[in-house]
Amino acid sequence: MDSSFRPGTELLRHLVPGAPEHQAPDLLNSTGQQDTSMSLRAKWTLGGIIAGSAAAALLGAGSSALALYFARRVLTPARARVADQEVLAVIRDGRGQQVILAATPETIQDGVYSLFFDGGNGHARIGRILSYSPSERTVLREVEAVYQGNLKTARRGWWGGAAYPDPSAVGLASEEVAIEVEGGTAPAWLIPADPAADVWAVMVHGRGATRQESLRAARAVHELGLPSLLVSYRNDGLAPSAPDGRYGLGSTEWRDVDAAIAFALARGAKEVVLLGWSMGGAICLQTADLSKHRHVIRAMVLDAPVIDWVNVLAHHAELNRIPSAVGRYGQLMMGHRLGRRLTGLAAPVDLKSMDWVSRAVELRTPTLIVHSVDDEYVPYGPSALLAEKNPEMVTFEAFEKARHAKEWNADPVRWESLVKAWLQQQLAPRRNPGQASSDDDPDENPGAEADNALHD
Repeated sequence: MDSSFRPGTELLRHLVPGAPEHQAPDLLNSTGQQDTSMSLRAKWTLGGIIAGSAAAALLGAGSSALALYFARRVLTPARARVADQEVLAVIRDGRGQQVILAATPETIQDGVYSLFFDGGNGHARIGRILSYSPSERTVLREVEAVYQGNLKTARRGWWGGAAYPDPSAVGLASEEVAIEVEGGTAPAWLIPADPAADVWAVMVHGRGATRQESLRAARAVHELGLPSLLVSYRNDGLAPSAPDGRYGLGSTEWRDVDAAIAFALARGAKEVVLLGWSMGGAICLQTADLSKHRHVIRAMVLDAPVIDWVNVLAHHAELNRIPSAVGRYGQLMMGHRLGRRLTGLAAPVDLKSMDWVSRAVELRTPTLIVHSVDDEYVPYGPSALLAEKNPEMVTFEAFEKARHAKEWNADPVRWESLVKAWLQQQLAPRRNPGQASSDDDPDENPGAEADNALHD
């Protein structure tokens, strides 16, 4: 830069229009009374502009940095889970165990849950509440099983919905299979059922979870006679990572589910049912929309699904006290090609294409949505709205006090009976056009003719 350029001088010429060039430096250095007054005004004006510009620049930079941080947090898989659940004591109760936990909004909900501890190396299934002391902020719960680790030595862990570690814990046989995906093979559990079954279930876990999350549905699906594939997908710690190491929020992961469908078809399936939890629900929706095998998807069961990412991201911005404008800027970074260098994405994420409230009429796959009204992570509103806009295809069942993606955990009996009844209806043999049902055949139903006469 030219050393003779003085920002104060150049800016002052604009502050005092018509001033001769030689007067500009004098306004800052004069000792005369009149000139001093003008000098002070100019100084204050100049200082205000500089300070305001600096503040605006800092604010803009801070907002951009916060928006980038927000975007990267959404898109980047976490390397480790936070052990935010305190384990206070483990009590021997005859042959069983009980655990005293710090009371949290999650641990005071009745049901069956998981407690991971020792950095994830320990895994216990925690059952019903035995006592709860709001004043002491503690809850005593039954320990149903300890699958790994020594719970007695645990001091902290994290609460979850993956109550079982593997199919054998649910009482089901399984086969470890490898599904060919981009970048290698993705492990999956294949749970066999009726050998003659031509409809398979493909189960898709949520963001930050693993295929263990899907085990909650395995028993109900097995009772329907459906073989099941509990899959892994890119960036979940089991399947090969995506080249950019970033979540696509469903926009890329669906390809791994598509590969799982192809695997099932190669093993004898003719149709599939997709089950997805949280982001896994978004992945299922993208699969039903984009897969070359979408015509074989008979139905979907979505638990606490992400129906509209814009809604979810705005919700998380509010939870984290991020200004809405900054949150929207973070969304823009995810979806714009110029934001790729900042977010690390190989390709922009098209959030609008994953807004199924706006695209409601385009969903042509029968879908059951199960969602708790107190979901703190993925608001249930878009799920209910999708069903309202497309009642022909979407059935919505509300749960309460289940929080996020733990509807089964809060009420396993209701969840399983609900899902089985709905799937039985969807999987019933399809009638050919014009084919009469047994209710319409007088020979099959002698009372039908009399009933019809009563209504003529």
